[in-house]
Amino acid sequence: MVENSKAYKCFLVFDYIIVGFLALLCFLPILHVFAVSLSDRVANSAGMVSFWPVNLNLESYRYMMKDLEFVRAFFISVVRTAVGGAVQVAMTILCAYPLSKSSVRMPSRIVYVWFFLIASLFSGGLVPTYLLVKQLGLLNSFWAMIIPGAVPIGNVILMLNFFRNLPKEMEEAALIDGAGQMKVLLHIYIPLSKASIATIALFSMVGHWNSWFDGKIYFTKTAMQPLATYLHTMVSQSTLNVIMETTDMSVLEQLMTITNESLKSAQLFIGMIPILCVYPFIQKYFTKGIVVGSLKG
Repeated sequence: MVENSKAYKCFLVFDYIIVGFLALLCFLPILHVFAVSLSDRVANSAGMVSFWPVNLNLESYRYMMKDLEFVRAFFISVVRTAVGGAVQVAMTILCAYPLSKSSVRMPSRIVYVWFFLIASLFSGGLVPTYLLVKQLGLLNSFWAMIIPGAVPIGNVILMLNFFRNLPKEMEEAALIDGAGQMKVLLHIYIPLSKASIATIALFSMVGHWNSWFDGKIYFTKTAMQPLATYLHTMVSQSTLNVIMETTDMSVLEQLMTITNESLKSAQLFIGMIPILCVYPFIQKYFTKGIVVGSLKG
């Protein structure tokens, strides 16, 4: 057996070493950010912090929990991720299902395929997209973060290929029994597509959670900006700027015990937590969804 050969075992050991090394490269920056967020002003200013907190200090997190703008931006991002992810998954399924049929059953299929192909290769451009959002009256609206990206072409292609690999006999049997297309979709296709749906849901949620640019161009009011946009703004802002804008003495005392780096690190670490918590629950579907969805039957 190949699995019992010495060469195969050596290959597995080498594989584990490479994967472990790559995992370490991903984990160490997160650990460093966490350590900086928990270290005091002296340790951070002296560059003493590597992967372990020096002189434990929780003032960055205390200040952040009192920052109403941060809490509001966090809440907006949670709602945006939930709503945007649900809309993208629903629109992806509704686009992929008819496109997965043959040209005989859907004569206009080739027209829509070319439409989506061209849309995926060539962008309309930033200015036309902004003008369209403005004409629709979506500026400074929550839906400006949802509607423009409601149909991700990459997810549609992934879902389309998965649907085309499902047994056609099950659909034909349901149609003979009198089921309509919507019933076939809801009771046959969707239950058999949990892996791919979980995969595109993960892609959608991560995309919405990390998206900051639309919050910059579609909102003139900071009250509607998501967390990613808020963090992008804060990263370019120094603690000195915050001190100059603050008159509350208790806040000033807190800011004097932390550095700009520890405050930014605390905000970034809090921003990572929701997505890191989602990954373990979807990971078991992720590989299967990617592999099966990328194959064309």
